[in-house]
Amino acid sequence: MKDILLITPPFTQLNTPYPATAYIKGFLNTKNISAFQIDLGIEVILELFSKEGLTTLFAHPSSISHLPNLQRIYSLRQDYINTIDAVIAFLKGKNQTLARQICAGNFLPEGSRFEQLDDLEYAFGSMGIQDKAKHLATLYLEDLSDFIKEAVDENFGFSRYAERLGRSANSFDELHSHLQNELTYIDTISLQILEERMKQVQPKLVLISVPFPGNLYSAFRCAQFIKKQFPEIKTAMGGGFPNTELRDLKDKRVFEFFDFITLDDGELPVQLIIDNEQLVIDKKYKRTFLLEKNEVVYKNNSTQPDYKQSEVGTPDYSDLLLEDYISVIEIANPMHSLWSDGRWNKLTMAHGCYWGKCTFCDISLDYIKLYEPIAAKTLVDRMEEIIAQTGETGFHFVDEAAPPALMREVALEILRRKLTVSWWTNIRFEKSFTGDLCLLLKASGCIAVSGGLEVASDRLLELIQKGVTVEQVAQVTRNFTESGIMVHAYLMYGYPTQTVQETVDSLEMVRQMFELGILQSGFWHQFAMTAHSPVGLFPEEFGVIPEINPITFANNDIQFKDKTGINHDKFSFGLKKSLFNFMHGICFEYKLQDWFDFKIPTTTIPSDYIVSCLEREDSLETKPSAKIIWIGGPPITRTYTKSKKGNSWEMMKLTFHDKRETVEISLEKDKAEWLVNALELLSVSNEKTTTFLQLKISFENHFEDFELFWYSKPIKTLREYGLLVI
Repeated sequence: MKDILLITPPFTQLNTPYPATAYIKGFLNTKNISAFQIDLGIEVILELFSKEGLTTLFAHPSSISHLPNLQRIYSLRQDYINTIDAVIAFLKGKNQTLARQICAGNFLPEGSRFEQLDDLEYAFGSMGIQDKAKHLATLYLEDLSDFIKEAVDENFGFSRYAERLGRSANSFDELHSHLQNELTYIDTISLQILEERMKQVQPKLVLISVPFPGNLYSAFRCAQFIKKQFPEIKTAMGGGFPNTELRDLKDKRVFEFFDFITLDDGELPVQLIIDNEQLVIDKKYKRTFLLEKNEVVYKNNSTQPDYKQSEVGTPDYSDLLLEDYISVIEIANPMHSLWSDGRWNKLTMAHGCYWGKCTFCDISLDYIKLYEPIAAKTLVDRMEEIIAQTGETGFHFVDEAAPPALMREVALEILRRKLTVSWWTNIRFEKSFTGDLCLLLKASGCIAVSGGLEVASDRLLELIQKGVTVEQVAQVTRNFTESGIMVHAYLMYGYPTQTVQETVDSLEMVRQMFELGILQSGFWHQFAMTAHSPVGLFPEEFGVIPEINPITFANNDIQFKDKTGINHDKFSFGLKKSLFNFMHGICFEYKLQDWFDFKIPTTTIPSDYIVSCLEREDSLETKPSAKIIWIGGPPITRTYTKSKKGNSWEMMKLTFHDKRETVEISLEKDKAEWLVNALELLSVSNEKTTTFLQLKISFENHFEDFELFWYSKPIKTLREYGLLVI
């Protein structure tokens, strides 16, 4: 029995839990409020994709259409039933020997998804057998998903359910109407599991987190069920969807399902809802919608400030079925697979966005506008706590844009504590990400970054107020790639005032970046105008005409007309098809026209444009305040005598070993001894860092002309080996 039940409704991710309920549970722990959390999505998936689940599914009265693929899958139903438990166990990481059988062929039944099979030898090599098998098993599951969608439940999707009902739903009418219909096949499974959990936990309050439109329908179904079966229990909704979409809520029918809907940071609003249950009068709320005297009211009458990030506690992943999440690989691209493959503990480095200027982004909302970083020591403390709890050392920092300075401090703290972790995050392609900083991040366990290149056009990047140029992005992605960190680029087309020529030129920029190997993965999305972005708030400044609808329910995506009159939709297929090929390292020689079935202009971008960006040298000057860090170990030293023209002097050879190579440098003995002592001082294990100026003063206390020494060949060798300027 617990005070609170936290629910993530179907569906978000297969491989790792969405972190919202873990964040709230971690906070409730600090208040000694007992809570139990469930990811209803993964529980439904495991129920559905099991021997018993598929047996029931294929026996379910359904219309097997004339589609050959559906007929084939239905004909092979016994093969699916016989193999499903073994495949799911394999994708959970519990049945690794099955990989050889999967890869050998004639084990998995194959539907239409296998017709677009990648060149597996090229993609995975001869020994990448686990990933190859995961990819094949993913196609097998996607065939089953196609069958479910066509024959049983049209709303099904692995990472969303009935998403259409949650998209741009200015009115509650359609969603409300669907909620009066009979339960769908997925609904039935979901609510059976929910009923078991409700009886097990016996909560006083149920909090349902709705991060995306694809969770909304299921959230209402869960709340509807609770109201009917457990009418004494209160329900509340929070999360990313209400935070962005339900800020203008007016429809009181929503409160037939939910007692409360909270906006923005959930900690204080939830605490006040819990506290209010003990009160008859003088109830205080924080950013909460509720029904009062049969009218929708928004209450924000508490003067208590929101909790600082240092006060909200460590996310708590207990109760979740961490051993039962399944890793899938949809396409054969190592960077792209991070979103679906592997268990990642989710954390945030900072609340909000330190940049907060991009004109397509909801920068007027608190979750982006209010920037508050977490101290590096606190963050790494939380990482250690989560590792102890989950046994997993992989972290995905889900920031809007992780701040470079904080990433540096986190990396240093990880290295000082000698933690072995793997982590990745979202960034802006800041010029702060020098080659040396990227090497430091890599040494701490950073494996990948994703960031917005958006429209690869300097004119449009300035209009977006992205604060970067294409040249800068190229140099930064090169720095990450050369350090061994993978890079994913978010790409945009159809931004207001974008011309056809700019779309073509953006594609050419992207093609060159992939051909040079400085991008490993990407995704094109069409510009969407949102109500809380500068474009949505001031459309006339961006040359767009919004279609204004009455808002009684959701308000985020706004339909609009671009004054250019260009139909950007027609570029979608060609942009995505070309990118799919580029991500597989092929088709760079194709003309851009080959990707489109309509006439496009020739690109105006020179074929060596990105190469020329990368050839421009950064300034060699080192700032006096720059931190000097040594991430290598102590050298082995050997003294010897060098003679020339009758003169002799003592030299010292310093031999450095790391995991992959050995490097040797030779210096005069006295300078070598100073350097050995300096490297100990500069070691990443030291709490106190040393600046370039401090190092210069130390050197010149004994010798002359530090710059001549610093830019000498031996030090240049160490700079390439682990002597970093950050």
